[in-house]
Amino acid sequence: MASAKTQEGIATRFLVLSDTHGRTMQLPTEAVDVAIHCGDLTAESKLDEFKTSLDLLRRINATLKLVIAGNHDFTLDLPVFKKKLADIPPPVDNAVVKREYGDFGEARGLLGQASQRRLHLVPGRSPYTPSQGDWGFSYDPRQEEHDRSIDTAVDVVITHGPPHGVLDYTHARKRAGSPSLFAAVARSRPRMHCFGHIHEGWGAKQVTWRESTSEMPSHFTDIDNDASALIESLSTIHPRKYDSLEDVAGKNAKLKEFEQQRYCAASASLQNSRGTLFVNAAIKGDDEHSQQLTWIINMPLPKAD
Repeated sequence: MASAKTQEGIATRFLVLSDTHGRTMQLPTEAVDVAIHCGDLTAESKLDEFKTSLDLLRRINATLKLVIAGNHDFTLDLPVFKKKLADIPPPVDNAVVKREYGDFGEARGLLGQASQRRLHLVPGRSPYTPSQGDWGFSYDPRQEEHDRSIDTAVDVVITHGPPHGVLDYTHARKRAGSPSLFAAVARSRPRMHCFGHIHEGWGAKQVTWRESTSEMPSHFTDIDNDASALIESLSTIHPRKYDSLEDVAGKNAKLKEFEQQRYCAASASLQNSRGTLFVNAAIKGDDEHSQQLTWIINMPLPKAD
């Protein structure tokens, strides 16, 4: 699909998803310019799960496909993979381990083969999430925060986890995002930041930043809430206990439309230099809503100098 030049820049269509966890999903069939998978291709980092997610990505009609790892994809994080194997109580059935998880580097090799078909594993720091467990690509938030520096020239930021304070509420109503990631995004102000990890945080929000960035950025001090807008969240498309009959009917009609087209849509503008579109694209839902919606984002990108 060719991008069209507009007065704002080059019109670009993104398909964004995350947290497929090795499952077969219903995805949009429309052509896009760029498909982005924000991590957790697998649930247990097994080879069959990688293959299922890669088959899913191959079916997307996109000129370019970008993928990062998530915390569940621990076989891509070799030090963590080796530690997990070393921690298994003996006896270890090496044949079973090899069949399920592959040799060291085998899962990454699958992604390398996929890169020949326009699918690319994006290297760098973006897969990391705060965790006190033994997941892949994680760091202990009780210790020094992970380096999250982002160049101010970056238009699209891809991470597995959310920034603190934006689309990161858990079912327990606790913020699960990274404060250092929020600070880095607030300083760089990209046009879009897409992520997943917190399934119940699914949604999109157009954030407008305050005129100046504070010394220690946070969602309390640096977001102009009056000028920002929630586009969609689970609470705007699924009826809640105290919704009126009119609200329930409206949400059901909206959800039916989205499910028929298999995505939610949002747009961003080049003209809003103080704006960032945040997208939590976690597609795996809970038992009640087993698959959440993919996002298609229409966003012009600036022309190269």
